[in-house]
Amino acid sequence: METKVDLPLADELAHLAARMSPLLLSADSVIAAVEILTDLTQEAIGAATGAGVSLMDEEGHRTSKGATSKIVLEADDLQYRLDQGPCLTAWAERRTVRVDDVASDPRWPRWSASVEPLRLLSTLSVPLQLPGRVLGAVKVYSELPGAFDDRAERLLEGFAGTAALLLGNAVSLENASKLSDNLRQALLARDTVQLAKGVVMQRDGVSEDAAFQVLVGEARVTNRELREVADSVNQAAAAPRS
Repeated sequence: METKVDLPLADELAHLAARMSPLLLSADSVIAAVEILTDLTQEAIGAATGAGVSLMDEEGHRTSKGATSKIVLEADDLQYRLDQGPCLTAWAERRTVRVDDVASDPRWPRWSASVEPLRLLSTLSVPLQLPGRVLGAVKVYSELPGAFDDRAERLLEGFAGTAALLLGNAVSLENASKLSDNLRQALLARDTVQLAKGVVMQRDGVSEDAAFQVLVGEARVTNRELREVADSVNQAAAAPRS
């Protein structure tokens, strides 16, 4: 049986970064990157029986989340439903949060009571921080009390620092893509409406403003989007006359 050799912390972090970087950079979406990160996190923190990554916006709303097991998913969902828990605290206060015994920790009484059936007794949460911004948090859970020591804490903090940079890049690229798609759609809608106004102006002998009001009125009466009405006008104009 292969025996795991404990590397110095700096070497282990360098090894994890070398493995993590190409995987996260090649992920085709933020969701895929998060799933890769959760798997690597559980593997890196030996005492963990489960891991999760939560990405949150500035108001604390979850935008995506990965979990290595159903139990982790349930524990995380309880934090969001109850609006309390170690992961949310790590994100909100931008600091590492370690819980050695969930049952006796007084900081989040409703969450602690709710996760009791899950038999998760210790957890470690670290914020995913960028300069001036916190993307969310990465966390590990264990079924044993006191499962995470100072070394695990420093390892996860170093791991989270590299992960935040890579995830930040993935989030920026995905947001840029969404913005680009929205811009293209907006430009397409504008061009469609412009063409329809020209059709109405020629058809009804009215001004540009009057043609636009005709389209708006049709949209209101038929309860359709303005672009849908414009599409119909353009298609009717392009149809061959019998």
